Parts: sequence; C-alpha cells; structure tokens
Amino acid sequence: MSRGPRRAGAGQGAAAAVQLLVTLSFLPSVVEAQVTGVLDDCLCDIDSIDNFNTFKIFPKIKKLQERDYFRYYKVNLKRPCPFWAEDGHCSIKDCHVEPCPESKIPVGIKAGSSNKYSKVANSTKELEDCEQANKLGAINSTLSNQSKEAFIDWARYDDSQDHFCELDDERSPAAQYVDLLLNPERYTGYKGPSAWRVWNSIYEENCFKPRSVYRPLNPLAPSRGESFYTWLEGLCLEKRVFYKLISGLHASINLHLCANYLLEETWGKPSWGPNMKEFKRRFDPVETKGEGPRRLKNLYFLYLIELRALSKVAPYFERSIVDLYTGNVEEDADTKTLLLNIFQDTRSFPMHFDEKSMFAGDKKGAKSLKEEFRLHFKNISRIMDCVGCDKCRLWGKLQTQGLGTALKILFSEKEIQKLPENSPSKGFQLTRQEIVALLNAFGRLSTSIRELQNFKVLLQHSR
Repeated sequence: MSRGPRRAGAGQGAAAAVQLLVTLSFLPSVVEAQVTGVLDDCLCDIDSIDNFNTFKIFPKIKKLQERDYFRYYKVNLKRPCPFWAEDGHCSIKDCHVEPCPESKIPVGIKAGSSNKYSKVANSTKELEDCEQANKLGAINSTLSNQSKEAFIDWARYDDSQDHFCELDDERSPAAQYVDLLLNPERYTGYKGPSAWRVWNSIYEENCFKPRSVYRPLNPLAPSRGESFYTWLEGLCLEKRVFYKLISGLHASINLHLCANYLLEETWGKPSWGPNMKEFKRRFDPVETKGEGPRRLKNLYFLYLIELRALSKVAPYFERSIVDLYTGNVEEDADTKTLLLNIFQDTRSFPMHFDEKSMFAGDKKGAKSLKEEFRLHFKNISRIMDCVGCDKCRLWGKLQTQGLGTALKILFSEKEIQKLPENSPSKGFQLTRQEIVALLNAFGRLSTSIRELQNFKVLLQHSR
C-alpha cells in the first residue's frame, strides 16, 4: 500500500532536483561574468587575487592556523549585549562552543600576560607589574582599592587609544580558551529576528549614512534599488571603504556558512558540506537583485585591506624579541619561520591597496574623520556581544577583532618604522589576542576566496 505514495514522492523529488539543476545551470557564467575585472577604489583585478591566494597564501595560512600559537584563542562569550535586552542564547546544539581545558593549553600561552609573544615578555611582565604596584603605592599609600583600580583603568584607557576594537579582558574569570580547530565556523541554524537585528544595527546605525538611506534588501526600507549606490558613490573614499569592509566581512561569513552546511544527520552523525542552493540564495544576481556580485567584490576588497596590513606589520615580527612563545622551542621557531614566509609573500603582491589615499585631506579634518572611523568600527565590535549563538559570536568577535587589528596596523606606519630591535615598543604594540585574531581573520578571508572557487566548479559540474 505504501508503494504508490513513495513512487509519487520520489517523482516529485526527482522533478525538484531537475528544476534545481536547471535553475543553477546559468549561475556559474553569471557569477563569473559579474565577479571579475578591476575592483573599485583600487587598481587590482580579481583574477590576480584568485591566483595569488590559491597558489601562495592559502596553503601556508591554513598550515599556520593549525599551529598551537594560533589555534588557541582566549575570548569572553558571556559579556552582556550593551545595546538591547538579549533574546536568550541559541539552544541549537551546533551553536555551542566547547571551551578548552586549561590542561590542554601550552604552558607558554596560559602562563602570563596578554602582551606575551616572547619568552622575554614572560619575565618582563612580572617586573612591569611590580613597577606599576610600586608607582601606585608611591602616589598615595592610603588610596582605596577602588581608587587604585581607577588609576589602572586610566592607564589601560591610554593604551587603547589606537584600538579599533573593544578587546576582551583576558583576566576576566569569564574569559576562556577555545581551540579554534575543534570549534569550526559553519552553519548552525541560528537565524531569524535576533540574527537580523545584529546585522541591521551594524549597517543602519554604524555605517556612515543618513537614516533616510537604506541598504538594499533591508525589509524595512520603503524603497530599494540603485538609489543606495548612487548615494554611496557620492561619499568620500574613507566612508565608501568602511561600508565595503563591513559588506565584505558579511559576505565572507555567509560563504563559510554555505560551504560548511549541515546536509544531513544520520544516527547522530552529521554530514557537513557545500550547499549550492544556500549559496544561490545569498549570492545569485537574480535572487539578490544584483547584490550578490557586489558583496563578493567587497570580499575581495576586504582581502586586499588585510593583505596590505600583513605586509606593513612584517617588521614588527621580524625582530629577534618576537618568537611566538608557547614553550615548545622547536615548534615556536618553525611557526615564526612560516609566518615570516607568509609576510614575504604578502610583500611580493604587486597591486596593494594604497592606504595613504585615506585621511589625506587637511590635518584637522582628516584627524576627526579617522577618529570617527575608529569609533564606528569599535562600536561594531561591541555589537558582536549581542549575537545569540555562541559559535557565531566566537567567530564574529575574532573576525571583527582581526579586521580592527589590520586597521590599527595600517594607520600606525610611523610607529612601526621606529620599532626597537631588542625591546618592546611603547609606540606600537600587539597583544597575543590581536595577533591570533589578525592571522585567523585573514585565514578566513583566504578560505572564503578558495571556497568561492570551489562553488564555481561545483555549479559548472551541475549544469
């Protein structure tokens, strides 16, 4: 009795599969036709980035992310949302983040300061703490604990003036180490009003635009279409760049979700892989009213920005004082050699974005715009604490912090040029948290571009 319905269901499934293939058959040529050529606001073409990433960057950055120094990231996933009452955390099991037991963390990473990137820093940090305590005591030995904390907070505030991100306090009891390799970024099922509100707040309240101008595909927008881009093209370079960075980050995250999608789960064993239908929904020119190719181009633009930052920060890591300390001398030396090799490749890229074209107007106006740029991005990093899915929050915080660190680097060129060879710099400093975020965030962008190539191949084979 059950054969008839099964046969009908099978027929419907086959018809749906054929329809999907027919629908997808035109996509590769459309995507390739529109995601090509020279990027706006720079002199670099997409094909050059694809080849450079595939053959030089991707294999090495993937290997670097597997090293102990870069796989363990300390993060506070329990910070409350500072902007609205939280909807409650996602209860889907794939949203969960498994923290790493302290016993698994290399001794050189967990024993000491967030500024620790070398063996020397391990010992000097203790001296610095003693000196700071002595200074506080010298100011007034009768100060209350609350007053002493205020002095420390002021010092920390001074140190944070060049930060583009709100950094987690690694000394907080709520901060935990996470093994990034065991908690990969992928589709978790987190969606709906909570997820939409996060991105809407980022675009509508933190990008440089009047409230009357809505980004395309915003459900609240009274009108959609080219009016947004007509307005965007009329902005100064710095404000266009800001929007492209956020859009590129959004596109990169969406690509990761499409490439690592829960396809099925049999007997409790999940199967993850690329979901072409989801990719089409997010990037197809027809379904996104032309938005998809623009988003993917912004991904390439973001890649160029972070690539430029890596080429600029190389002198910081080339100093003998920096050895990416984990306590394993042999592996630490190999990790630094691999990192310097990646920096060498970034320097060899012939079509870098020229950050000197930004904030190049009159000094007073440029300084004000740069500070506004910094504060807008710092606010976005705080919004990441409003993400309801822990795994999405983890990777959102890491990637915004990585981009924030890249921006900090790009606008600290003079300080980097003055770095002392054998002692920590007072003018420019990176914490271990920033270093791990910077390289992993760039690794995510490199992976996104590689995954985009894979989707093109898959879609061609499905024709």
